[in-house]
Amino acid sequence: MIIASGELNWSQINPDIFGSMFQAVIDPEERHNLGQHYTSVTNIMKVIEPLFLIDYKADFTKAVGKKSGKKQALNRLLNRIAKVKIFDPACGSGNFLIIAYKELRRLEMEVFAELQTIEGTLPLSGVKVRQFYGIEIADFACETAILALWLAEHQMNLESKKVLGQAPVSLPLKEGANVICGNATRVDWEGVCPKDEGGEIYVLGNPPYLGARMQGGEHKDDMSSVFSGAKNYKKLDYIAAWFMKGAEYIKSFNAKCAFVSTNSICQGEQVSLLWPHIYSKDLEVGFAHQSFKWSNNAQGNAGVTCIVVGLRNKSTAPIGLYVGSIVKTVLGIGPYLTCGGRTIVASRNKSLSLPQNMVAGNKACDGGNLFLSESDKDYLLTAYPNCSKFIRKLTGGREFLDGLTRWCLWILDCDLDEAEAIPFIKDRIELVRQTRLSSRDFAAHKMALTAHKFREQNMGATNVLFVPQISSERREYIPIGFFDPLTVVPAPHLVVYDPEPWVFGVVSSRTHMTWVRATCGMLETRIRYSSALCYNTFPVPDLTEAQKQTINMHVFEVLEEREKHPEKTMAQLYDPDKMPDGLREAHHQLDLAVDRLYRNKPFASDEERLEHLFKLYEVMIAKEKLG
Repeated sequence: MIIASGELNWSQINPDIFGSMFQAVIDPEERHNLGQHYTSVTNIMKVIEPLFLIDYKADFTKAVGKKSGKKQALNRLLNRIAKVKIFDPACGSGNFLIIAYKELRRLEMEVFAELQTIEGTLPLSGVKVRQFYGIEIADFACETAILALWLAEHQMNLESKKVLGQAPVSLPLKEGANVICGNATRVDWEGVCPKDEGGEIYVLGNPPYLGARMQGGEHKDDMSSVFSGAKNYKKLDYIAAWFMKGAEYIKSFNAKCAFVSTNSICQGEQVSLLWPHIYSKDLEVGFAHQSFKWSNNAQGNAGVTCIVVGLRNKSTAPIGLYVGSIVKTVLGIGPYLTCGGRTIVASRNKSLSLPQNMVAGNKACDGGNLFLSESDKDYLLTAYPNCSKFIRKLTGGREFLDGLTRWCLWILDCDLDEAEAIPFIKDRIELVRQTRLSSRDFAAHKMALTAHKFREQNMGATNVLFVPQISSERREYIPIGFFDPLTVVPAPHLVVYDPEPWVFGVVSSRTHMTWVRATCGMLETRIRYSSALCYNTFPVPDLTEAQKQTINMHVFEVLEEREKHPEKTMAQLYDPDKMPDGLREAHHQLDLAVDRLYRNKPFASDEERLEHLFKLYEVMIAKEKLG
């Protein structure tokens, strides 16, 4: 096989394929433990272009456009390129370094081509592989990265000879890339890539992700080392260690860093745990790519939802926010990767401005034994017609969205003897008792004494406002429901007991959805609604009775429009491609009414809407602190 592979033409091998080969041969479990997710060339460019390449190309364009001093400007750019350092502290098989090297060489060739028209003779390339630095925990990957950079150097020398007629000689191999084998969370980054006076450094890469629950003992020790003295860091993703070390490394130096990451570090609770540390170093977000799904050519393609976050020391240079293929120049990017300031929304157990708190539904802790299928329910009602008092409708996310029906046993303490007189129910209660006694949770042992009921038995007096915990990102609105007070909502779905109708209207509005998309956590790209981060933090101004009645009117119109389509499930009603026109218009009118609660002038965009909400949130939090 080795001889056969040597007969192939390797001269144009793409680093994309080289990285795929590495990922294909490494042990799958080892790859998982290392958190390695190989990055495609397309996604690498999302990092290096806004991090430094756009700036370099802008310098080139300015130099070419000069009427005088063109040669000097081009030589300054060559000198800058020859001194830059590129550092990937999780370099894997070296793809970020390879692509950065190739792009710098190609830009250098463009500069040479311009100089050739001026003076005819050219110097040899000043871009050396020794300017590229990396840390990688797997020794085989280290060797792959060094070899791949030599290969890239040879390819670019051939390309240079083809374009310019001359190139450096690749062989014999001389200095290689400065890639070391080590744990980047423990290694001194400055010892690997020294900071030279007058130089510039770009730190970049795709570090391992690993959510808090996926981390092993070594990962937890690494996090403890990086976040020594910090609070609540144990809830952070493993990649947060690279952001923390990257922020410390670039602080007060002519350096920037940018990493590919899962979107979790810019959502939900992790924002309040990580970003204060970054801001304490007087840094800002210089550019960011909002959430996108990626793919690559590697075996076992990592289907993850990613962001790119670039950090820099405070600067007057433009700030770019990438939304898909569109880049917006903004005044600032907040920790939620939206336009705006540095406001961080902290989770709360009590609502900031709405009259009732939102809580999780009733948790069963029963091993599924208190739940009933349709056939279970039918059997009980047929065999024991008087047992209907022990059966309640149970509605969670799937039932509400897809029109399904489920049931559960709901037995009050005063009815226990009567319920246990029914053998089917008595057997179910015994199964719940055994499930709780066999649990490792000591609290579950106590609940075995009340095995006839859910852990919680919370019910509304008049109605229940229901919010599914997970909702598709495609929907313009999260479908929200009003249930009768006898309906049981299981955890983790969320409820507000006995709210006035206008609360439904506020939570169903575009204004609230804008807040949710910015502050809540996500499951991949799906919305994961949080009572502590979305509902309880949502700022609503003080409302008059007249304003509440106006919102009530629009709520009833939305509910009426839903009822006009009994043949459709809630998921179908809120499919953006299939939403009935009447329902869409009713929601639009509700949106306008809710917007008027905040100000009379309509919002021009969701960005403007969100900026207004963050300001109101800050005012309310400050007022709350004053008592």
